[in-house]
Amino acid sequence: MKPVQIQLENSMLRKVLKRLHYPLEVMLLCVRWYAAYPLSVRHLEEMMLERGVEVDHSTVHRWSLKILPVLAKVFRGRKSPVGRSWRMDETYIQVGKQWKYLYGPVGAKLQ
Repeated sequence: MKPVQIQLENSMLRKVLKRLHYPLEVMLLCVRWYAAYPLSVRHLEEMMLERGVEVDHSTVHRWSLKILPVLAKVFRGRKSPVGRSWRMDETYIQVGKQWKYLYGPVGAKLQ
């Protein structure tokens, strides 16, 4: 399987980024920070300015509107399938000198 960056550059993302003039690394970094952390686009504008990249907050917002759906589609295709069968499993464990009841969901992967 190809690395994600090569796959992105050769596929749909290339069409989306056709007329955008910033380097791909800068755009992906801004979009990643915007999606992964509770940052506003104005915070990202300030952070990029501190790193020597002058970019407007509305540009970062436009990048996220264009790039995030494409990234979601690519990464959704790379996810491994999860089984349909789930059950609850329970056991007792000893914590210190006390026995505690522990339960949680367990997924059975179907082949």
